[in-house]
Amino acid sequence: MAFAFTLEKWSKALAPSLAESANDERIPRFLRNTFPHPYTEECAVFFISAVEKMQDKGLFYAIVSEGRAIGGIDLTLQEDVHCRQAELGYWLNPDFWGKGIMTEAVGRICAEAFEKLPVNRIRAQVFGENAASCRVLEKCGFQREGVLRQSIFKNGIFYDERIYGLLASERGEL
Repeated sequence: MAFAFTLEKWSKALAPSLAESANDERIPRFLRNTFPHPYTEECAVFFISAVEKMQDKGLFYAIVSEGRAIGGIDLTLQEDVHCRQAELGYWLNPDFWGKGIMTEAVGRICAEAFEKLPVNRIRAQVFGENAASCRVLEKCGFQREGVLRQSIFKNGIFYDERIYGLLASERGEL
């Protein structure tokens, strides 16, 4: 049985549960440094305010279960020569890992993007050691397009970066 969740636009009402869910030291390990730790309610309010101003730049959703934010997922439209492309990003509270939530959430947001946004390609950039994230993308039909060796530097460590892509023509049954 699939785990019940919804994808909802971020709202100030989700700030307390966002702060609680995001404040786990395991989450930012494979995320950009812009994802803070500790993650306070002030961080949550700042993030939600920023996202509310970016609604014309893509799709930005809270992953919500029982009225609480347990993660986040977004597709940010790119610019200039990449204007028909969106970048995928996501995170999930570790209490909900391994339940198929992120695979379903990625499938949903990608299907919506290809239907509603002027994109031909969705890309994702993943820390090479984040095997779970790579599996999520592969289950959703993304192709591994390459590896940028030691392109990520975080917490004093170099990581390879895996580049994934999904074309509108490849989306199949998301």
